[in-house]
Amino acid sequence: MDRLTAMQVFVRVVQVGSFSAVARESGTTQSAISKQVAALEAHLGVRLLSRTTRAISLTDEGRSYFESAQRIVDDNQEAEDALRADHKGEVTGRLRLGASAGFGRFVLFPIVQAFMAQNPRVQVDLQLADGFVDVVAQGLDAVVRVGDLSDSSLLAQRMGTAHRSVVASRALAALLNQQGRLPVVPDDLTAHDCVVYSGLTTPNTWIFDAVQPSDAGRNARVDAGARVRVHGRFSTSSTELVREAVLAGIGIGFTPDWFFTDELARGDVVRLLPQFSPHPLPIHMMYPASRRASAKLQAFTQLAKQRMSSALGGSSSA
Repeated sequence: MDRLTAMQVFVRVVQVGSFSAVARESGTTQSAISKQVAALEAHLGVRLLSRTTRAISLTDEGRSYFESAQRIVDDNQEAEDALRADHKGEVTGRLRLGASAGFGRFVLFPIVQAFMAQNPRVQVDLQLADGFVDVVAQGLDAVVRVGDLSDSSLLAQRMGTAHRSVVASRALAALLNQQGRLPVVPDDLTAHDCVVYSGLTTPNTWIFDAVQPSDAGRNARVDAGARVRVHGRFSTSSTELVREAVLAGIGIGFTPDWFFTDELARGDVVRLLPQFSPHPLPIHMMYPASRRASAKLQAFTQLAKQRMSSALGGSSSA
């Protein structure tokens, strides 16, 4: 048994949660993958995985071994990639990234395309999911997070800033204007149907920075950190469905500007309360300390920081 190969197979099975998926990736059979893991278990004298007809899960011993095995596999791959990069002046290997679905689709994917075009020997695995992404457990090199950071063992590099707006579809804005119900100050939002993104810790709270509007009908001032508690008939944990709900006129949204770049330019979506500034969100690249020296991650981070300014409408400064 080649222990490193068996270790690589075990780590990948845990990451994707399926023997058959790893077999397809490797161009082999599910039986061959299962035998590799079984041989590793026999060598270690412990059971690493619990297998059922529907799923696999780590045993207590497997959970402990997985962290060490993943580190060894990653270090070995990084050493090989670095050697190839030094020898041929090329960045090589597989780069595994994570991001929220909306940010991944509208901002990160075009950057990934450019990176792959510049580095033809790199493969990119981009995992998109709204909600918390465990970089280590999912075997990712890095994850891009939009929002204030909580305490983390991961290293963080500031990539930019996501500026947000209060938005509505053109049809909904026209209807509200006809009814004389267009919001004039943030507190007016409490009387409207708003699209609520439930993936946040405080999904119903929209925060505005300090602004003294020059043309607001009520000459109102919004103090720094002012919070408006909104409600709506539709809420979702999907950032992409927030976008679709706004486009469908279901309610007023509170979204990053890059969500509707084209629609805002065409007038299909309009900004409400333009004299008020929703609190912006920082964007960070998060990665384990073991990935600090990764040539492919460094190359991608450098390109992403350069490209993010135009992707975010010039808002990538820290």
